[in-house]
Amino acid sequence: MKCIVFSLLICLSFFASAQNNQSVRFLNPLTIHKPNGYSHSAIIDLGNSKMVILSGQVALDKDGNLVGKADIAKQTEQVFANIKSSITEIGGNMNQLVKLNYFILHGQEIQPVREVRNKFINTSTPPASTLVKVSGLFRDDILIEIEATFIVPE
Repeated sequence: MKCIVFSLLICLSFFASAQNNQSVRFLNPLTIHKPNGYSHSAIIDLGNSKMVILSGQVALDKDGNLVGKADIAKQTEQVFANIKSSITEIGGNMNQLVKLNYFILHGQEIQPVREVRNKFINTSTPPASTLVKVSGLFRDDILIEIEATFIVPE
């Protein structure tokens, strides 16, 4: 138990120092909806490149309106549009995408998600990905949420 508590304290200490470190910036792109209580992106200076971690994106337009009620393809299209808009505003592009994490309500709807995804990513060298089927997201009308990580050269 002492080992777990000690490990937790080390992790919290590291996280606190990263929060105050000038090599980490938090940004909310103006091209997507305004977040409430979190940042859309964390940008970490790696020296010759930067890592951009995007918070989970959902099918909300710039004004916070849901796009594609009950339509997984339309929601996925808006999610990827938000991801693309965010990375472009930061100075990167979709070819610098290295990791996607999907949270989806209905696993049988993966094919429409893949079809939309393929319009946005480099399909010859696709990013690493994780898909998690969930019982619910933060709103009942949200069908999918996607996190993205980019490495953008300086």
